[in-house]
Amino acid sequence: MPNNKLLLEQTVRNIKPVDAKLIARAYERLDNLTKPKRSLGFLEEMAARLAAIIGLEKPRLSGRRICVFVGDHDVVKEGVSAYPQEVTLLMVKNFMASKAAVNILAKRAGAGVEVIDVGMAGDPGAIPSLIRQNVKRGAANIARGPAMSVAEALQAIAVGIGRANAAVDENISVLATGEMGIGNTTPAAALFAAYFNIPATEVVGPGTGLDDAGVRKKVGIVNQALEVNKGRCTGALETLAALGGLEIAGICGLCLGAAARSRPVAVDGFISGAGALAAMRICPAVKDYLFFAHLSAEHGHRKFFEMEKLRPIVSLDMRLGEGTGAAIAMQIMEDALAIYNEMATFAEAGIAPGA
Repeated sequence: MPNNKLLLEQTVRNIKPVDAKLIARAYERLDNLTKPKRSLGFLEEMAARLAAIIGLEKPRLSGRRICVFVGDHDVVKEGVSAYPQEVTLLMVKNFMASKAAVNILAKRAGAGVEVIDVGMAGDPGAIPSLIRQNVKRGAANIARGPAMSVAEALQAIAVGIGRANAAVDENISVLATGEMGIGNTTPAAALFAAYFNIPATEVVGPGTGLDDAGVRKKVGIVNQALEVNKGRCTGALETLAALGGLEIAGICGLCLGAAARSRPVAVDGFISGAGALAAMRICPAVKDYLFFAHLSAEHGHRKFFEMEKLRPIVSLDMRLGEGTGAAIAMQIMEDALAIYNEMATFAEAGIAPGA
C-alpha cells in the first residue's frame, strides 16, 4: 500500500521558493528590451517569474496539459445546485468526446486535456482515455459531517501529485487545473470561509445559476457545514478533508506536485482556487509557482484575490470552471515568454536607452 502521507511530506520538502535572484536576472533582460522600462506591466512580471522557474535561457512552454479532476458531492441533496448530480457524468462524456468548452479552448492554446475520475459518485464504465483513480464514490454531505477522511484526502492529493509527476516525465512544461463536479462551489466556498475565517456570505455565490433565494439557502448550508465540522478543522489538511471535495484535493496535489518539480501551474477559477489555497496552506512556497488565470464571476473569488494579495491574468466574468480560464491564461503566459525571448535588446537594435 502506498504511503500517501509520506508522499505528501516528501513533495512538500522538494518545494523551494523561486529564487529572487533569478527573477532579478530575468528583469535585467526585460529592462534592456526595446521598450520603456516595465511598460508591459503584468506581462513582464509573468515573464520574469516563468523564466526563473523554467530557466533564464530561452524559456518556453513546450508542452501544455490541463488536468480536469472530477468528483461528486452529496451536499447537492441539500438543494445547493441548479443542476442534478447526473450532469457530472454527462459532462465527462462530453470532455472525452472533445466537445466541451475546455476542449475547444485547450486546442487553441495547444494544450492536451486529461480527465481524471478521482471522486465520481457512480462508476462511469468503459470510457477510453478516462484516467480512473477514484478514491471514493463522491464526497459525503458536508452539511451533515466530513466530506472525507484525512486518509481519503491524502489519497486524492496523491492522485494529483501523481498526475503532475507523470506530466513532467512526459516533458510537459506547464500544467493547468480544471474540475467538474455538480455542487462543488459549495465545498469551495466552505473552504474559503474556513481558511480565511470569514463569514459565508462573503464567499457564497450562485454557482451554476441559483436565484437569490437559492443563494441564501446555500449560505445557510455552508454555515451548517462550518459548524458541524468545526472540531475537525484543526489544520490545512484536516480542513480540506472535512469541507472539501475529492477533485479539490486532487487539484491541491497537482499544484504541490508541479511546484516540487519546478513547473508552473495555471490555476483556473473559484473551485480550482480552493484547491490552490489548500496547497498554499499546506506549503506556502507553492504560491510562487501558481499563475491565477482569471477572476471568476463567483463573487467569493474576488475575496480570495484580496486576501492573498494576488492578481488574475484576465477578468472576463467567466464562471464555467473545467479549466476554461486556465486555457486562456496559458496563451497569455506564452505571450509573456515570447516578449522575453524574441524582442531585441537596445544594443541589438542599435538604440541608446532613453534616446
